[in-house]
Amino acid sequence: MKKQHLLIAFLLITGTQTAFSQKYSNEFLAIGVGARAHGMSGAQTAVVNDITAAYWNPAGLTGIDAPFQIAAMHAEWFAGVGQYDYLSFGKALGGSSKSFLSFSLIRFGIDNIPYTINLVNPDGTINYDNVTEFSAADYAFLGSYARQLKNPAFSIGGSFKVVRRVIGSIGNSWGFGADLGMQYRKGALTLGIMGRDLTTTFNAWSFNLDERAKEVFTATGNEIPVSSTEITKPKFILGAAYSLRLSEKIRMQPALDLEWTTDGQRNVLISSKSLNIDPRLGIETDYDGFVQLRLGVGNIQRVKDDFNPEKENLSVQPNFGVGLKLGRVQLDYALTDIGNVSSVDYSHVFSLRIDLRERRREASE
Repeated sequence: MKKQHLLIAFLLITGTQTAFSQKYSNEFLAIGVGARAHGMSGAQTAVVNDITAAYWNPAGLTGIDAPFQIAAMHAEWFAGVGQYDYLSFGKALGGSSKSFLSFSLIRFGIDNIPYTINLVNPDGTINYDNVTEFSAADYAFLGSYARQLKNPAFSIGGSFKVVRRVIGSIGNSWGFGADLGMQYRKGALTLGIMGRDLTTTFNAWSFNLDERAKEVFTATGNEIPVSSTEITKPKFILGAAYSLRLSEKIRMQPALDLEWTTDGQRNVLISSKSLNIDPRLGIETDYDGFVQLRLGVGNIQRVKDDFNPEKENLSVQPNFGVGLKLGRVQLDYALTDIGNVSSVDYSHVFSLRIDLRERRREASE
């Protein structure tokens, strides 16, 4: 396990140096929140109508009926080494139009990483008492607001996010960005559009290595990281969903999301240097508002054949989820390869959502 910790720490520290010239940044924010969403492969732009909308499409916050709502999620990577957590709470606001305000916190962290920079003394002896521990963690704080327009079929919403990334005492960064979304609900049809990182989210990195650390980095052939800025370019997601009433108690809702990026060629279904389109398909079946079953297909890629490099095969990631509503409490579970980079093929994702009611004041005599 310690070797795994050291490997992850090495990738985090040395990988930061080259991250600034790559199109992928703040990748922990690409994972997503809520087991409902993961069970549907992230097809949420048009569907989402709870507090997780602050992440998927802020306009969906207007679909919340409760005066207060809170939600939490937990998932793990690397056999429990990496911890991914989410917490959110929000409140409906008064006024003639339906509006909602929420605050969310996302953390992806690897804790208790051995810091062996001082393991070997200047005289060549090894002193394990010099080994300390540190954490490498990414944080995102989102403040979100949504409201219905004069035409109640339309809702708009936005999220302002602050990103904090820390690698022990070695380096850290601050970043800022904003998302904007819209939903259209008419009968059984729902459409959505989401603009993520519309302001071009940036992370300003700074590093603080003492002379001893620089000597070890140089001696082991590692580059010494320097302060720089990491950029996350905008992306757009179009979504559509349709609610089908199969019987008095059974409802089915298929949903499709198309994520559009223009920051360079990616390994997605429709791929080019100027435009990429990544589809995600999900479906949710609800029985009497009590039990929900979910299926999803995403991460559609072309991969090289192991035995014939000139041949490409189509690869997809299937996901599965189940939900249970007990009064004001919603419990959700998903079986998914979260982020599609974990060492274990699939991860178990759990989330909890609670609707809170305002306490009624007793009438004075």
